[in-house]
Amino acid sequence: MDEKVKGNLIIIGGAEDKEHECKILNYVVDSIKAKKNSLLIITTATQKPQQVFDIYKKVFKRLGVDEIETLDISGREDANDKKNVEKVYDAGGIFFSGGDQLRITSILGGTRVNEALIDVYRKGTVIAGTSAGASAMSSTMIVDGEADTPKKTTLSMAPGLAFINEVVIDQHFAQRGRIGRLLYAVAQNPYTLGIGIDEDTAIAVDSNGLFQVIGTNSVTVLDAKNIRYSNISELSRGDVLELIGVTLHVLSPGSGFDLAKREPILKGGL
Repeated sequence: MDEKVKGNLIIIGGAEDKEHECKILNYVVDSIKAKKNSLLIITTATQKPQQVFDIYKKVFKRLGVDEIETLDISGREDANDKKNVEKVYDAGGIFFSGGDQLRITSILGGTRVNEALIDVYRKGTVIAGTSAGASAMSSTMIVDGEADTPKKTTLSMAPGLAFINEVVIDQHFAQRGRIGRLLYAVAQNPYTLGIGIDEDTAIAVDSNGLFQVIGTNSVTVLDAKNIRYSNISELSRGDVLELIGVTLHVLSPGSGFDLAKREPILKGGL
């Protein structure tokens, strides 16, 4: 696609600080205030929606959000309900909780709420997501897979919500040793950028396709577009992947990346 991003996203690697400086969640709050100081928390990814909502409601209320509502959609009938569609349009910002990203897409995909989310996103509403909510942001998402040496294994991928295109996102990245499975993901289509986001770390993506790293840890970008050799099409189950010429960037808070140019931006360059 010509445009990788059409709005503003805050994509969080999970386990974000909720008690101390709250750098990432404060960034979410500051971002939504420009439109309306209200937040809609979507808990579809979790099977404990009320518990998760109560945690985030308490945090965001403490950080200064005036209105906090939940969008507790546990089935496709809920996702086509007019009242839930109206909640999406009324929100100043939208926040996807963690859990299971396949629950998000299988329940929301193709529904009226899904259409409303895409519409408000393109009109400027900030959408944030953590953990599973981060993985679901891209057009193709990792659902499951082993995280050790990159091999032909049971890596499972599926269509995501497509707020951001031509990337695949992995979360809890360094903490769960997921570089192997992200390498395998980009090897399947080298034009797709792999973005691994550590815990308590996020990327804030603008409509120009630029992102900035915020939080306390790092973001890893894998660019396989110019690889010179790959054996992925020849592998049998359990065989080790070989890639030659992958470009790897490790970005710290304050640095960023131009998704269109596929180039890192050092601190102060944003």
